[in-house]
Amino acid sequence: QVRLVESGGGSVQVGGSLRLSCAASGFTISSKSMGWFRQAPGKEREGVACISRLGGLTYYVDSVKGRFTISGDNAENMVYLQMNSLKLEDTAMYYCAAAPLTSSCLNRPEYRLWGQGTQVNVSS
Repeated sequence: QVRLVESGGGSVQVGGSLRLSCAASGFTISSKSMGWFRQAPGKEREGVACISRLGGLTYYVDSVKGRFTISGDNAENMVYLQMNSLKLEDTAMYYCAAAPLTSSCLNRPEYRLWGQGTQVNVSS
């Protein structure tokens, strides 16, 4: 069965850290570009970070550059999002997604496979 399952969300104070995990099954993550997206209540979904299929290039939305790091473990077929120095505005549901892209993987419409999401709440 082809699917993505996220975990690792939770509640954290401003300045704290969380590590989100995305377990892929039914395909290998090296065959896709993998992305992390988030959606806060009343806001549109936005691409946070992605790692491209070819070359493993990473892309980040400006608001998380220097704080978030996306990585993949091909052996475990997992994708991670390390989130440091969390801010109130990082509060959202975070989703893992896969797309048949080779580059420029952020905010592209080609993402078709999505996980169920994991909630991140940052409080002061």
